[in-house]
Amino acid sequence: MWTLSGFADEIDPDLDLQVATITQLGLNYLEFRSAWDTNVLDLTDAQVEEVRSTLSAAGLQVSAIGSPIGKIGIEEDFGPHTDRMRRAVDVAQALDTGYIRIFSFFTGNQDPTSVRDEVLRRMDALATIAAEADLVLVHENEKGIYGDVPARCADLVTSVDNPHLRLAWDAANFVQVGVRPFSEGYELLREHLEYVQIKDALLADGTVVPAGAGDGQVRETMRALAADGFDGFFSLEPHLSAVGTFGGFSGPNLFSEAHRAFTAILDEEKIAYS
Repeated sequence: MWTLSGFADEIDPDLDLQVATITQLGLNYLEFRSAWDTNVLDLTDAQVEEVRSTLSAAGLQVSAIGSPIGKIGIEEDFGPHTDRMRRAVDVAQALDTGYIRIFSFFTGNQDPTSVRDEVLRRMDALATIAAEADLVLVHENEKGIYGDVPARCADLVTSVDNPHLRLAWDAANFVQVGVRPFSEGYELLREHLEYVQIKDALLADGTVVPAGAGDGQVRETMRALAADGFDGFFSLEPHLSAVGTFGGFSGPNLFSEAHRAFTAILDEEKIAYS
């Protein structure tokens, strides 16, 4: 039984409207990235408590903290970022989730191989902080960061070699860097996959589309994961209306469309979900 979730801030900045749509779709989980136009790591303790109580009252749980950790340039000072990481740990614990989404630093105009050692040093430090709290970091393959292609995603987890650093699979992001996700990445990354984010994109121009409508080989990937016995979260991140460095937006109607597109694939493949 696969568990569906979603980046609820793609529905609306208002937490109550996020909850209303998530509940209407029959989801029991959401991925928490922001509320009231404020990033999860910038919420006050009182706001985090409001989130916790609101979700609890609605019977909702948090699949992961959609943090922006690692979404800075590799040339930027890493010191303050460790404080952000510790804040992410605090919020994850307050919202009772075991996962924090992270990234592996924008490389800019530099050859990714030239900054590999510094990336690995930073990722090792982040994983150590997560391990101390018994949390798992799931690295998303965002375009433009060190781990944006399958080979470097694999390099991250195998080189850091810490069970508290795993991978989140984002098919659309792979497509946007010219990768055919299933054909070129699945076999290499499967053993490291912990979390799946659901969006699709077109190879021609990178346009984000609902699952199954693009070149992200979503159906093939879902079929293979089911055959492999994968059991984890599948988090809708549609990006169907707007896309930005630190998030995206779909609105309730397009978010619901994204949900219908993905669940249609699961239904057709006879994959059970909740």
